[in-house]
This record gives sequence, C-alpha cells and structure tokens, in this order.
Amino acid sequence: MAFIDYYTTLGLQKTATQDEIKKAYRKLARKYHPDLNPNNEEAAQKFKELNEANEVLSDSEKRKKYDKYGENWQHGEEYEKARQQQQHYQYNDVNGAEGFDDFDGYSDFFSSMFGREGRSRSTGYKGQDVNASLTLNLTDTLTSHQQTFTVNGKNIRITIPAGVEDGQTIKIKGHGGKGYNNGPNGDLYITFHIENNTKFEVNGADLSTTVEIDLYDSILGGEAMIDTLSGKVKVPIKEGTENNKKVKLKGKGLPIYKKDNQFGDLYVTFSVKIPTNLSAEEKELFEKLRSIKKA
Repeated sequence: MAFIDYYTTLGLQKTATQDEIKKAYRKLARKYHPDLNPNNEEAAQKFKELNEANEVLSDSEKRKKYDKYGENWQHGEEYEKARQQQQHYQYNDVNGAEGFDDFDGYSDFFSSMFGREGRSRSTGYKGQDVNASLTLNLTDTLTSHQQTFTVNGKNIRITIPAGVEDGQTIKIKGHGGKGYNNGPNGDLYITFHIENNTKFEVNGADLSTTVEIDLYDSILGGEAMIDTLSGKVKVPIKEGTENNKKVKLKGKGLPIYKKDNQFGDLYVTFSVKIPTNLSAEEKELFEKLRSIKKA
C-alpha cells in the first residue's frame, strides 16, 4: 500500500498546529478549487488530495491514528489485532502447531497487511469519508440552487438548500472513498464558508443595519427608505424617535434552512444625524425653540 503523506500534501511539518492546518487547507483549497480550475484534471486531483488530508489531520483522533498507522489509520485497531495474531501464528508454526495459513474468521485486511490470502470470509469496510469546502456569497444563500463538485474524479451535482449558514456541514451519502472488500463507499461532507457581500450584519437568519435619519424627522416623525435583500421598503419614523432606536422588519432577514417560506428578521437602528453648518436663520429658529422649552 502506498503511503500518503498528508502533511506534505498541505505543505506542513508533522508538528503543525490545528490552526496552521486550517489555514494551509483553506489557502490551497481555494487555489485548486474546481470552480476556479474548470476542466483541469491536475487541479481536481490536487483538490481531492487536499480534502483527504484535511479530513484526517483536522480531527485530533484521526490525526493520532494517522501518525501511528499511516494510510491505514481507519483500521488501526484491526491492524493491531492482526499484528498480534500474526505473532501468535508464527509462534505456533515454529513450535509445530497450526500453521499461519490455517487461521479462519479474519478479514482480507489482515491478508493485505501480511501478504497472505488466507481462507477467511471477506469482511467489507466502509470507504474513507471525504471533506470538501465550498465558499458562497451571502446572496447565494437566498434561494436553493444546484452546483457541481468534482470528487474522486467524478462530477457530483447537488442542490444547495436556501439558508445554508457559515460553517454548516452537510453529508452526501456514498460519495466518499471507495469501500474495501465490497464494503459501502464513504460519505462526502461539504462545509460551507459564507462571505458577507452585503452591508448587513448577520446573526443566524437575522440581519441588522444602521440607518441615519434627520433630527427633524426624529422629532416630528417621518419616513425612511430602508434597503433590504429584496429591495427598498418605506418605514415610518415615529414622532420623538430617540437616537439608536431599533425597529424590526419581520421576515426581511435570511431564509431559514430547510423551512419553506420562513425567514429571519431585519433589525434597523436609527442613528439621528445632528445638523451642522447651520444658517443664521436656522440658528435663530433653534434659539427660539430653546427659549420656548425654558419658558
């Protein structure tokens, strides 16, 4: 079995920290992503290798097994049992007891480790799970849409549901590594990285924004045109609205993942703009107002 050096794949030393692994993976994954390298088989293969390396090294338990067992980290415990059995049979063979080829009930993995076919029944092993990442703009999450991935040299077209969130991972069953001894294929795990290409702040499915309003509208009342993801809406300003007053626009946030026709809310903070560079007439009017308030 060929040994795959996942550290070399990510351009790292074996002493790399988890943060260094994450940074290296993200940098290289973006460089070799199939969307940025269409019809480039070499880039597609490199992207596959990066995902495989990250899937193992980013998980502390898997990484520990990989460091100990190499490529066969998924079957580390089986390997240990097989190694111990090998020693047992070799000892018995030397002492004239049952031969090494006479064992029964062990998997083909045992044979592959020690170069013996054996007369065992085959045991299937699930293939390796594969991790992939996909970067989307926030506006890409407003509606469900399809996208094509290249995994293990095959194109997989999936539907990305509206409302998927940053850091969320979904599983595509059976699209990971090929199974061993007719075992089931592994699964494909896709982690989404959402880049905010809007002026809104994001909190789950809710959005927030700050809008400036005139002092006069805050005192007397009025209207403000507010940008939302679905266009502009007219929002009333109540008389006597204070600075940093928040209002909620129900249903004007992001779609809620896998909940049809349900949306978060948009929270608008009104920032009262104090007028500057007043004319002589405006100053006079403000002076009159101050006199009236003091009277």
